[in-house]
Order: sequence, then structure tokens, then C-alpha cells
Amino acid sequence: MAHNTTTIPYGCQDITDADVEAVEAVLKSDFLTQGPEVAAFEAALCAHTDASRAVAVNSATSALHIACLALDLGLGDVLWTSPITFVASANCARLCGADVDFVDIDRDTLNMSAERLEEKLTRVKREWGRLPKVVVPVHLCGLSCDMAAIGDLAKTYGFRVIEDASHAIGGRYQGAPVGACLHSDITVFSFHPVKIVTTAEGGAALTNNPVLAARMERLRSHGVTRDAALMTCQSEGPWFYQQTELGLNYRMTDIHAALGRSQLTRLKAYVVRRNALADRYDSAFETCALRHQARPDWADSAFHLYVIRIAEAEKRQVIFEALRAMGIGVNVHYIPVHLQPYYRALGFRPGDYPEAEQYYDGAISLPLFPTMTEEQQDMVIAAVRQLLAT
Repeated sequence: MAHNTTTIPYGCQDITDADVEAVEAVLKSDFLTQGPEVAAFEAALCAHTDASRAVAVNSATSALHIACLALDLGLGDVLWTSPITFVASANCARLCGADVDFVDIDRDTLNMSAERLEEKLTRVKREWGRLPKVVVPVHLCGLSCDMAAIGDLAKTYGFRVIEDASHAIGGRYQGAPVGACLHSDITVFSFHPVKIVTTAEGGAALTNNPVLAARMERLRSHGVTRDAALMTCQSEGPWFYQQTELGLNYRMTDIHAALGRSQLTRLKAYVVRRNALADRYDSAFETCALRHQARPDWADSAFHLYVIRIAEAEKRQVIFEALRAMGIGVNVHYIPVHLQPYYRALGFRPGDYPEAEQYYDGAISLPLFPTMTEEQQDMVIAAVRQLLAT
């Protein structure tokens, strides 16, 4: 196939004139850092997800960190997550001083397997090992995990649940919006530029628990409060504040929040378009020798990513490099976290999570973004089909 210099990225933000105007209005206002736009963005997130509280921060990694801190994860505790995710889903535990373990994925949905989670919980409890204090299911590609099953296990075994929904704003589970926290304590979203909606950089932690929300609000801003009810002494005046615990500076700015609030007005349209493109990929590859993420009846994906799986690892490498050479910006999501050098040094080894490793050996993320044209997608489809046939 002839070399094509046209670059089609795997993901791309969509910035409109309305987005630019929203940001410009903040730049001309009295507030630049955390102010009224952050509060308005948080209210908009609640309206879109049915959660009662949202805490906007400067990244999803920050949201994961303060979510763990709010749940009192610390030294001597352990967090379980999926090995197929970005490293932040595990690192949030290490940042709290806790240990990390993993639960293998379901080979069809590519998400944490509820069955394997139950098997591991049963085995660990029987062997007097440490049960997890927190479990972080990851909604890979925008598809919700089976949260009802995981929520039931949380009640039985006494762990807390943080949904890593970095890919999944706009998705649904059993008819409810992802982020409603019906089966979890906290849900985390990412607003990185290639995600469903963007704040340039940013994230949020949503919850229905006002105590957790208030604590995460303090943790994002140095652990400082002006609430007299939380102080250890009487206020000394209108200027007075107290640091009641060790927090961080994870605040979102009004500039970022204004962009995010503008983007949220197009959330539904973005998800509809991403699903339409995913449907076209499904149809085009129906007779090809590859697999893609299953679509269970109980979930509607936001389709942040569209991943195909090549049966032969050697062929995956050839196809990946050929697509890149054609100007098609494929990627791989993700290298299993337990195979990263940092986690290998903690004792994890190849073979620990075979489904995750088999998935990684064949995975390619194809371009998918709301402004992608059908002509661009047809180029991707034709290239993949031709390479599979060689």
C-alpha cells in the first residue's frame, strides 16, 4: 500500500468558538483560579450524572489520590484494580502508602472480571490474606464494569469502591449514567484532551456521600478549612483558617472549568457520534480475523477508545507499524501495569494475569474521535482489512 502522509490521530479534542468564548470570558473576569466557574462546572457534572456532589481537580490522577485519602487508605492497606489501565489507577494507592494487587480481566469486556474478583476474595479470605480496603474497577474504553456484581461483593467483603471512569463520562450502566455512584463510593472522571470532553487538563471525583465530598474538597486545597465547625478553637476573625489535615494543591482553575462546562453541552452529541463510528467499525470488521470489546446488554459505552485484537502478537507488531507508516495514528491501551518495572520490583511477574497479558499482546487502538469523518474512517478500515489479508 502506498505511503500516505495524512495523519489521522487516535484521539483529538474538539474546540469550538463557544469554548474559546467561555475561556475568554474568564480571562476578562475577576477570577482565574478556583472560583464560580469551578462550582458551576461541578453542578453541571452532577446534572449529567445524577450524582449529588462533584469535586473538580487538576487531573484524574489527583481525583484518584484524594478519593483514596478520603477513604482512609494508608499504610498496611491494599487496593485492588485492573492490570489493563493507565498506571494512575494503581499509583494512587502507592501515593497513600498502601499496597496494590490486581484482578484479571474478562476476555470479552476487557474490564475487571467480577467472577475473578469473587474467586480472589474467597481465596484470600480463606487463606487469611489481606482483603482489599478499596477496589478500583476501570471502565476501559468507556464501557462500564458490571458494577452491581462488584457492589454486591463490596457489601459482602467490606471493601470500598472507586470507579475509575476516566474513559466513561456519558456512558450508562443498567440505564443509569456512569457517575451516579449507585454501586460505588466515588466515581472519577478524566478531562484530558483525548477524553470524551476536555478541560485541557482536569478531573473530578463524584459521590453521593456529603462527608466524603467535603473531605475531598479540603484535600484538594491543602487540607485547609474556614468552617468553624471543623476548627479546634474559636475563629480569630474573618481571615482565619486552619489546616486540619495534610492536603495538596489539586485545585482546578476557572479557566479549565469554563472550557469543561462549555464542552459538557455537547456531551450527548459526542457520545452518539462515537457510538456511530464504533458501529461502522463493528460492521466493517465483522468478517475479519480479529476481536473487539464486547457490548453487554447492561451497558452503553461512551467509546473513548475502539480497540481491535489481533490473534498473533507478531502480526500485531507488523500491522501497528504499517498503520503508523500510513499516517494512521494507532496506539496501544494499555501495557499491563504489573509488567511495569516499578511493579515488577514489588514482586509481580509475567504470567500473573494471563488474560490481561494475552489482551495486550494483540491490542491496537484505532482512531476514534467525534470530528472524525467517514472518509477518514474508511481509510482506516481499508488499511486494516488489507493488512489483515496479507
